[in-house]
Amino acid sequence: MTNKTTAVDADVDAFIDAVPDPVRREDARAVRALYERVSGEPARMWGSSIVGCGEHRYRASGRDQRMCAIGFSPRKAETVLYLAQAFPEKADLLAQLGPHRTGVGCVYIKRLDKVDAAVLERLVAASLQATG
Repeated sequence: MTNKTTAVDADVDAFIDAVPDPVRREDARAVRALYERVSGEPARMWGSSIVGCGEHRYRASGRDQRMCAIGFSPRKAETVLYLAQAFPEKADLLAQLGPHRTGVGCVYIKRLDKVDAAVLERLVAASLQATG
């Protein structure tokens, strides 16, 4: 099993092209474009199922870790956005985003066309800035 916090040399296009649901596949292409535009960096695979841009170093369980600064994964039922756990604008932006649910550091979106694209871009940019 590939560690999800390790960047790997896998083809992002091939991963996205293999997403079986056409809506989720198009959402993945759109989120990738958004992340690359906001970060100014190309998307890379992190482990076997996360696409991410940038790199964030942090300390967990007594070890130095690294993970993409912003990432996403097109899952079966929804697209998962991996963002910073806390930043000042997060609650306000999530309130304006549209239909979603949240977890620790995650935002789950069923359909990208149902959320406010401008708010999503501000949310991703604020999260990226928070990771330093």
